[in-house]
Amino acid sequence: MTAIRLPLTAFALVLSVAACQPAGDPATSATSAAATVPGTAGGVSPFSEAAIWDGEVDACRGQAPVADDCLAKAMQAAKASPQAIAAAHQLGAQGNPGYVSAWRNQDGVGIATIEYPFRANTNEGTLLVDSTGHTVDVDADVLPEMSRADATVKPFLDAHPEATPFAPADASGSEALPKGGVRLIYSTPMRTCHACADDGVLRVAYDFDAQRRFNGKQILDLR
Repeated sequence: MTAIRLPLTAFALVLSVAACQPAGDPATSATSAAATVPGTAGGVSPFSEAAIWDGEVDACRGQAPVADDCLAKAMQAAKASPQAIAAAHQLGAQGNPGYVSAWRNQDGVGIATIEYPFRANTNEGTLLVDSTGHTVDVDADVLPEMSRADATVKPFLDAHPEATPFAPADASGSEALPKGGVRLIYSTPMRTCHACADDGVLRVAYDFDAQRRFNGKQILDLR
C-alpha cells in the first residue's frame, strides 16, 4: 500500500543545516537538555526530562484566557524547574496551555507526555522531540484535507464520511529504517463523536534519521 508523504514545515531548513553537523550518539543527544533550536528562549529547547512537573492547577481553572499566566505563576510558586516553566511557556505561546508531565526515550527519540489541564476534552497529548529539540505533536493535522482523495484513505472515508480523527494518538510500534533511521508509529481512532464507537484506525509514521533528526511523517493506512 502506498503511503501518503506529508510536507515538512519550515523547520526543514533548520534540519538541512543541522545535517552538516557531526553525528553523535542518538540516544544521548535526544535526551540532552541543551539542544540548540532557533526561536526558543536563549536558543535552547526546554523539552527534556528536566522539564517534568506535577503540581496543583485547580486555582487556574475557569480563568481563560489568562490560564496560561496563572499556570506560570503556579509553577513558579511550586518551584518548578526552569526547563518546566520554559516548556509550559512555549506551549502557552502556541495556544495550548499545559506542562510536561512525563518523559521517556524510545530508540533515541525523546517522548514528552503533555498535560493540558484546561481543555474540555483530551487533557493529555504527546510531543516527539528530536535530537535538535524540534517537537512534533502526534495529534496535530494527522489527516490533512489534501490527503483525503488519496487511494490509501479514500475507500474508508467514502464508507464513513462523518468519521474524523479523535485524539489522543496511541503509540503502536517502531521500525528500523535504512542507514540507521527509525520510524515511530502512532494510531488515532476515527469516530463520529467522542462517545461513539471507533469506526476505524488511522496509522501515521514519524521518521527520524540516524542522528534522530525529524525527517517527516506519512499516513500508513486507514482501515
